[in-house]
Amino acid sequence: MPLSDVPDSGGPLAEDEAEDLLRCICFKTGPPRTVGVELEWFVHDLHVPQLPVATDRLRTAFGGLRTLPLRSALTFEPGGQLELSSPPAASLMECVTTVSADLAAVRTALAASGLTLTGSGTDPWHPPRDRLLCEPRYDAMETFLDRTGPAGRAMMRDSASVQVCLDAGHEEPGPLGFERRWRLAHLLGPVLVAAFANSPVLHGKPSGLRSTRQGLWADLDPVRSLAPDIRLEPRAAYAAHALDAPVMCVRGGDGAWLVPEGLTLREWLRSGGPRPATRADLDYHLTTLFPPVRPRGHLELRMIDAQPGEDGWIVPLAVTAALFDDPEAAEAAYRVVEPLAPAAPGGAPHDAPPRDALWRSAARDGLTAPPLRDAADACFALALDALPRRGATAAVVDAVAAFRERHVAPGRCPADDPYTPATTPATVPETGTPGKDVRT
Repeated sequence: MPLSDVPDSGGPLAEDEAEDLLRCICFKTGPPRTVGVELEWFVHDLHVPQLPVATDRLRTAFGGLRTLPLRSALTFEPGGQLELSSPPAASLMECVTTVSADLAAVRTALAASGLTLTGSGTDPWHPPRDRLLCEPRYDAMETFLDRTGPAGRAMMRDSASVQVCLDAGHEEPGPLGFERRWRLAHLLGPVLVAAFANSPVLHGKPSGLRSTRQGLWADLDPVRSLAPDIRLEPRAAYAAHALDAPVMCVRGGDGAWLVPEGLTLREWLRSGGPRPATRADLDYHLTTLFPPVRPRGHLELRMIDAQPGEDGWIVPLAVTAALFDDPEAAEAAYRVVEPLAPAAPGGAPHDAPPRDALWRSAARDGLTAPPLRDAADACFALALDALPRRGATAAVVDAVAAFRERHVAPGRCPADDPYTPATTPATVPETGTPGKDVRT
């Protein structure tokens, strides 16, 4: 099918129309009411997780999972990673309860196939994975990312995360205003990277980083994984960032999609070639941008490694939600991390998160970096004070306190724990109580 016959194309989109749309759709403001989480997991053999799982075995198991009555959206990443995306929840505990129940159902079904879920930012054992999803989107993505090195393939096939989703916030200024929350997300980002770093190994070999996954994102692409200048007004800054980012692909019909070189969205809108860009193309382009904080109406915090243990994901979700949605904690957390901001505006593109010195230190050093350890300890203390006000159960508060005692206070992160694969699955608690960890 020729490019001009793309379905749902709509009419041609002008540059000024695209900029107006970007300002409207990326930040949808209002009182912060909902929270969500997206969890990615590796799928390994239940008894010998170090052994690769045959593609046919994965496909069969995944086919069975699609019949489960889940409330969360179930999808799969190119390397066969499993992802659960919660529906927007009215509270932290509603989110925890929904996702815990869905995970229990998924784990039970996988165990019947002799498979299990592993929480790690990168696969701790296997060599590079074959790409399980052979679709035009992923074919085009791989072609595009291969132009700048191997990080793109490893990101697609061998990485997993905990992504926390929060409302953008009020239009008005203040600790719950969208401009403050946007800035807080970027300043808190390296603290979250360091505290929850959980990927010291890639393809079975130590990488020298505590968060290899974050290192992959930093090296992914010259533009699309960077944050815009957070000192600027968020709507204008992100609209300009999206317009000036290279187009990953021009969608076609059933065949291969075009992967242009050096064509930004702004240039495509102006030139009208290789075919006129439409609203659907703008929407798709936004899904191919991977900054550490992605505005999708709400804020999607993308910097946290997948966590070890059955319920390790609850701790970063609880800490992040408490620091953003409790006004007292949000204001205090901002004062803690604001000194971590760069001293001067501007700078070269490589100075933007996640490539600036602090983000690089977070991925490499974890909480052994004193500024990050001090900020993390203060933020965990604020979260522990705020969680009861947010309706968190004692089990969730205890899990956050235990993580702080085990990791944050001594300046450690999960990557500093030796990895010991479990040979039998832990029991999934129904109340959110942390389950058995696979690390010693």
